[in-house]
Order: sequence, then structure tokens, then C-alpha cells
Amino acid sequence: MNISGNTIFVPGSTSGIGLALALELKARGNTVIVGGRRTELLERIAAEHPGIDTVRIDTTDPASITAAAKQVLAAHPDLNVLVTMAGVMRVEDWRHPESFLASAESTVTTNVLGPIRLIAAFVEHLQAQPDATIITVSSGLAFTPLRATPSYNASKAAIHMLSESVRLQFADTSVKIVELEPPAVRTALMPGQEESEVAMPLDEFVAEAVGLLESRPDAKEIQVERVKFLRYGEARGDYDQVVEALNGADPHGK
Repeated sequence: MNISGNTIFVPGSTSGIGLALALELKARGNTVIVGGRRTELLERIAAEHPGIDTVRIDTTDPASITAAAKQVLAAHPDLNVLVTMAGVMRVEDWRHPESFLASAESTVTTNVLGPIRLIAAFVEHLQAQPDATIITVSSGLAFTPLRATPSYNASKAAIHMLSESVRLQFADTSVKIVELEPPAVRTALMPGQEESEVAMPLDEFVAEAVGLLESRPDAKEIQVERVKFLRYGEARGDYDQVVEALNGADPHGK
């Protein structure tokens, strides 16, 4: 992926990694469209960041995705990059079904069906572009599980394998599949995460991730240094130790 001169749609980017990434990509000379559910946030972003376009989209709603895709492509027929950013992360206790079932269903809808539906809405258009990219967003937790968030871990593992599989199908097309794999980052994804000393500062993450996009235009996976501890535990042969370090020694999650 070239780092500038693109037209990029980033649904799920009214805050956190999505918004910071959108703003950095705009600063690198790209046309950027920010998508999200809350119109008040979209209006604020448009007012505070002239030149950023916005569109309302709810990635849990197939009809909303279809309508937003039509709106984006009508206004930006040169769109060539889609970033499937929207995601949710919730604590679940799978020992008690009332604690996890609704959360698990919602997580899969947002984190797995959302990206699938987004790709379906844009893929024909992207294949008609001379140089196009789909950026999926998984997580270090796709490779090492956090005990408290089973559905999130599984959803991001699904995105990793989906990215690997779809990349094979697009090998002979103009569309590249790039998987962004964040570690814990200081955002509001989970309560207390914005202040966590363990999580990576947001500006540092975005700067390193965009720097990797720039320096490695043919990269399949974008991995900042902090995520490699989780990403490669199995390959290094220390997976059990990585799981224990991430979760602590209590196997019951108390």
C-alpha cells in the first residue's frame, strides 16, 4: 500500500485507534472518510478537522452498510482503501450463560460479520481500481488469549484466518489484504484501558503502525514491536509462558 494519494474509508473511526489512524492518514496526503454510528461525533470531527468527510454507518446493520457504501462511492468514486476498523471488546464469564451469550452474539456480529459485510459491499468496486487495499484489524489476542474476553479473542482469530484466506483469493488481482494487529492500546475499548500503564500510548501505536505501512508497502501483517510477544509465542515455543504472563497464574479467573 502506498502511504499517500489514496482515498480511504475507515468505518468505526469516531474515536480511539480508528480516529487517530484516520487523522494520521489524512496528514500523509490521503482523502479520508470517517464512518460511525453517532452523528454528533461525526459532526464534531467534520468541524474540528476540515477536509475529513463523514458518513453515518452502523456496521451491525446490513442495510446501513449498503446505504453507506452507496453514499461513499457516489461521493468518492476513486475510493481504493477500506479499513474495517469497527470492533467491541467485553468481559465474559463462560461458566454462567447469562453472563456471556448476548455479549458473544453481539461481539461476533460486530467483529466478524461487520468486516465480512463491509468487504462484500466494496469488493467489486475495489477490484476495478488499479491499486487497492483492504486493511483488516485483528489483535495480539488473536494469537494469545486473554482469559476475560473469550469472544473477542475468537473474533480476532477469525479475522486473522479470514485475512489469510481471502489474501489467497485476491493474489491475482489489484487488491491487497493487509492485517493490522494491535496490542493493548490506550483507548476506551475497555474500562480503564485509557489509563493503563500496560497498554501502548495511542499516538505511539499509530506512528509506528503508519511508519510500517510506509516502509513496508508489500507487508501482509502490520505488527508493532509490542505485539510480537503475543503474536509469536507459539512459534518461539514459549506459548504457555506467554499465556501465563498475559493472564497471571490463577486459572480460574478470580
